[in-house]
Amino acid sequence: MAGIDPKAQGKVAVLFGGDSAEREVSLMSGSGVLAALQAEGVDAHAFDPGERNLLELKAEGFQRAFIALHGRHGEDGTVQGALELMGIPYTGSGVMASAIAMDKITTKRVWLADKLSTPRWVSLKRGELQRERVRTVPDELGLPIFVKPPHEGSSIGASKVMGYSDMQAAVELAAKYDAEVLCEEFVDGAELTCPVLGEGADAIALPVIEIRAEGGNYDYQNKYFTDTTQYLVGQLPADEQARVQALVLDAYRSLGARGWGRVDVMRRKTDGQLFLLEINTSPGMTSHSLVPKAAAAVGISYPKLCLYLLSQARLDSQA
Repeated sequence: MAGIDPKAQGKVAVLFGGDSAEREVSLMSGSGVLAALQAEGVDAHAFDPGERNLLELKAEGFQRAFIALHGRHGEDGTVQGALELMGIPYTGSGVMASAIAMDKITTKRVWLADKLSTPRWVSLKRGELQRERVRTVPDELGLPIFVKPPHEGSSIGASKVMGYSDMQAAVELAAKYDAEVLCEEFVDGAELTCPVLGEGADAIALPVIEIRAEGGNYDYQNKYFTDTTQYLVGQLPADEQARVQALVLDAYRSLGARGWGRVDVMRRKTDGQLFLLEINTSPGMTSHSLVPKAAAAVGISYPKLCLYLLSQARLDSQA
């Protein structure tokens, strides 16, 4: 990562804020990235697509975009497509990989096609939210169950259901955020996550992080606003870390992700089997975020990480 010329990055827009349910987190991520890039000597400027028209990027002569948006209209391929049309290279995955990764159900289907393990699930469309249908889901998946909107992140709209009587409320909550509801088998075990940098055969996995949240509930509050959650970085036995990293790289490459990302994994307590949960193609960059923690463990500072990610910005059409 040495030898990156900050001035060679040109005029850079740090895209953050936006209009998704994750706006608050994006504002925190983008503020950190902006300050880091400016400290490194990059001509970086704040740009909030939630308050400004994206077309202003072209009119104002921006030459690169660092995407620090999370959720819809930022992480789902829409902003990536707009930047493609304007010819402004951007950080992270391209249009297709971003769109697939944002949809947890489509992601599962791709992974299963590549014979990668993921928890069993049931999806409920808008016309399948009646109590008679919802109450059958635990019969199919067992209990507990995670119920979540498949196009949201940061645990927004997600619930852990312990009994039949909680199913309807959990489904109705998730349906407030999405046209489809994902009901997923609960895997009892260690919650792991592993960031990835790069693309294709050259992609590398950073140290695996084991997450230990208070009460085993790694929700929105515990992710961003409390200091009780424990993050054990790179502390798995070497062979176990290598096993997780190999699965994560397969999952990352399966979707055609590039630039950077973070893959969430569960390791089942009973037999150690690994299950892929989801992939984030625009991970958080807040003070509590996991990619900077893993990078720091291998000697990559937050500012240097931001500069490296910016230097990798490109368009789908660029080889």
